Amino acid sequence: MQPPGGDQESPPLDDVQARVGKRLDDVAKILAGALVTVAGVMTALGLTSDVVFVALNNESWPIYVAALSAIVAIVCSIVALLIHPTRRGNIWETVVLGLGVIFYMVALSVAVVGAAQAAGGSGRPTLTDVRLEGRGSEQKLSFGVHADGVDRWASVDVYVTAVDADENDLPETNDLYSVSLRPDDKGEIDHQMSLPLKAPRNAWGLQIIASNAEGNDKCEGRSTHGPSCAVLQLS
Repeated sequence: MQPPGGDQESPPLDDVQARVGKRLDDVAKILAGALVTVAGVMTALGLTSDVVFVALNNESWPIYVAALSAIVAIVCSIVALLIHPTRRGNIWETVVLGLGVIFYMVALSVAVVGAAQAAGGSGRPTLTDVRLEGRGSEQKLSFGVHADGVDRWASVDVYVTAVDADENDLPETNDLYSVSLRPDDKGEIDHQMSLPLKAPRNAWGLQIIASNAEGNDKCEGRSTHGPSCAVLQLS
């Protein structure tokens, strides 16, 4: 007498390996979209195309690492799909897919870091719409200061000084104007200024310097946190 279910034959080994191989192939197909997924994560976090170009120009390493890891994950998925679903083949496919999953998770994790770093900006201020209008004692200076990614505890300091023909500060003269700007809740500064100026008689021009808390006020210095400067010749 046969036990219950004894009349059912176990599936051939080749069929079992084929089913396992099919499931592994499904994982490989998911990894094949790694680059699209990483790009979607970056876009969702505010990393638009124009910000990508700025980030690459500033050598933002997380974007490179995320892209490279996603490409490796895709390569692993392609290799896994090409492996024949035998017992040994499924073992190799599992190993390859394991590596692919690791690179896939690395790509997603680094993408979040890269998007936050690039889309948030470096806090470096920018001078916009700089204008010097009028003549003599009726001159009026107008300009804007913009910055994003500024830490909430930080500030951007703005100075207006009188300079000689070599763009050096005039000796024994004070700043013609100075102000310290704090960011809003989003870490952004967008401030417009318009002020009358009475420059010293021996002044050749005016220099505007906008510097963040982590930078310095040296316009010639090479630094990602360096100041923004503008020089205008007096009429």
